[in-house]
Amino acid sequence: MTRIPQLKFGCTGGGATHSDTSIPDIATKVRMIKDAGVFDYIDRSPPDEEFRDLLKASEQCDLPVLASGWFYTLGRDEALFERNIVKARLLGSLVHNVQLMTNHADGHVLTDAEVAEFYLRAHDFGMRHDVTPCFEVHVNMWSEHYGRVARVAALVEARGLPFRMTLDHSHVIFKIDNPVEQDVQAMRADVESGKVVLDPAKPGNVCAQWIAANYVAHAHARAAIPANPINTRAKHPDGSYGRGIQYPFMRPEPGQYVADWDEAKLEPWKRVVRELFAHHAADAASPLAMISCEFIPNIDYGAGHSYSIFENNVACAQWLRSEWAKAPR
Repeated sequence: MTRIPQLKFGCTGGGATHSDTSIPDIATKVRMIKDAGVFDYIDRSPPDEEFRDLLKASEQCDLPVLASGWFYTLGRDEALFERNIVKARLLGSLVHNVQLMTNHADGHVLTDAEVAEFYLRAHDFGMRHDVTPCFEVHVNMWSEHYGRVARVAALVEARGLPFRMTLDHSHVIFKIDNPVEQDVQAMRADVESGKVVLDPAKPGNVCAQWIAANYVAHAHARAAIPANPINTRAKHPDGSYGRGIQYPFMRPEPGQYVADWDEAKLEPWKRVVRELFAHHAADAASPLAMISCEFIPNIDYGAGHSYSIFENNVACAQWLRSEWAKAPR
């Protein structure tokens, strides 16, 4: 029998808002996502005080909470991770996106071995609750040097377990032609030597490696472009501007975005999506289960802009569905 690959498309709770100035409550967010008509689920890891409201809204709107995620500091947040996995199970989530910070609670930079050991523990606990932990490629995390991902995966696989990740390739794309960002975790030298290839049009690029290795079990869809403009409309508490890891998917009205918009610049980001879809459609071993649209209003992303965050998530989901329908079976 021919395998018919499946994919579900969702929206993160953080993306169910039009701006950073007026954030809806969780019941409104669930209704927005349901009524858009293009999403299969909401991706949300609720704080304790929101848990019952999310569960109620999910049931009332018939919109499952199939994915969740949070960020963790090793040496401090192991118990938080376990609590979030239990919440995820109670909500019916199948995957939990794990953002593991670069530094340990005592301040040292996590080693590959430490990340791999935590992955093994997280995988064991998660699978006992039928929730797959997926370690995300993300700024401010151990994985921001993208060469580390395959190294950690090899350590995990050497222990007999599959490595599962969340692919958010906006974090890769915005570093192309961006030496300032490449300097984070001293990755620039590896990029310039060809040891780490960011451009999805070039052979051996990191996204293609991760996809081919069947690491990608979950994905976040938020567009970015090479050398993405920094967000000069929002600042962190230390006064620095947002890093700029979000580019509107649909043409903004004049003045709604910090820079001129050019649809052609989205092509590298779109290329990775198409390659991910083609691989998932062709390889029965592909673990990819769902993709969460994640245009968000945070400082490094869309804060301070007046284009609609949610409308961009809807437009992105429509495009994703169209591209998935065209993927060769």
